[in-house]
Amino acid sequence: MMLTILFWGLLFILFYTYLGYGLVLWLLVKIKHLISPHKKNHYKESFEPEVCLFVTAYNEKDYIRQKIENSFALDYPKEKIQYVWVTDGSDDGTPDLLRAYPELEVYHLPERRGKMHAMNRGMKFVKAPLVIFSDTNTLLGRNSIREIVKRFSDENVGCVAGEKRIIENDSETAAGAGEGLYWKLESWIKQNDSGLNSAVGAVGELFAIRTRLFEEVETDTLLDDFIISLRIAMRGYKIAYAPNAFAEETASLNVHEELKRKIRIAAGGVQTIFRLKGLMNPFKYGILSWQYFSHKVLRWTITPLALFVLPWVNLMLVVQQDNWSPANFYALVFLFQLVCYAVALLGWYFENKRIRVKLFFAPYYFVMINYAGIRGVMRYLKGRQSVNWEKSKRA
Repeated sequence: MMLTILFWGLLFILFYTYLGYGLVLWLLVKIKHLISPHKKNHYKESFEPEVCLFVTAYNEKDYIRQKIENSFALDYPKEKIQYVWVTDGSDDGTPDLLRAYPELEVYHLPERRGKMHAMNRGMKFVKAPLVIFSDTNTLLGRNSIREIVKRFSDENVGCVAGEKRIIENDSETAAGAGEGLYWKLESWIKQNDSGLNSAVGAVGELFAIRTRLFEEVETDTLLDDFIISLRIAMRGYKIAYAPNAFAEETASLNVHEELKRKIRIAAGGVQTIFRLKGLMNPFKYGILSWQYFSHKVLRWTITPLALFVLPWVNLMLVVQQDNWSPANFYALVFLFQLVCYAVALLGWYFENKRIRVKLFFAPYYFVMINYAGIRGVMRYLKGRQSVNWEKSKRA
């Protein structure tokens, strides 16, 4: 009986995390539109306040020129954009390259103290009422500023999350194929989160906040984008999602490089749970608590473990019953899991042999990110995760 209960509990966690929550969310959004078909967001297209385009950089000389050219090409009045660049510890010539552009405000500190310290320091120089954060190695869509800004015409919006897109190519690796699919699904969930109530966090590649809502964040913070955006949501403001405001970047060079990134994110997720523990109180935060738990907390904690424990519990059930017939539900589920892991193993093999078969890459990527989740939790609990990013190489 205990094995049976454990089996169904683990199966439910996996189903709910990766499929069930999205379906429930989609259904609730549909019901909301049926109940209030005329209640839509009426953003002011003519809303055009001053903004600050804020970028932190550490040894980014290879991306500086393309990022600046992209920033200058964005469709928004140049006289209304304040360009702030904060470099923290860069010793590859990044500050000198930036100072060649008189339009930029460059604030350099020789000592490397981490991204969050750089953000806290740089925010003191922001003059515009809205600040848009972006990474050096990402390129923004031409209309991204306008798409973000118009959502701030709603006074209830305190933060706007942009969309992250992975640049796809024909010779894609497992990391590229998996990451691209992951972000497409993630974007769909974010859009429904926002449609129901509020998006759950933002990604550092592109998000914006009202400058007055910024509060200094602990300098050892690993996921600055989540902490900043969710603390604003905890103050009663909405995080709006702007799918047409997007940041593009290439995928990680390979799965090894992507693994490093995912382990850090998982470690940061655990840190976020501790620092935002109040957000788990549904009596205070209502729907947002349910969204946060379903969309993020489960993925960062229980679900990765459930994925790897389920096959063993399933196997013990089948052995206990001594019934390997396909007519036995538990035997059928166990065989299905074996096939899935076999496909993931083939994905690993093809990746290492440089054979491009995308069909096998997605299952391999899925297993890898869950493995990274467990590694990240262990690393954070052991206190081994550095606040400084170890850059993952890009394709």
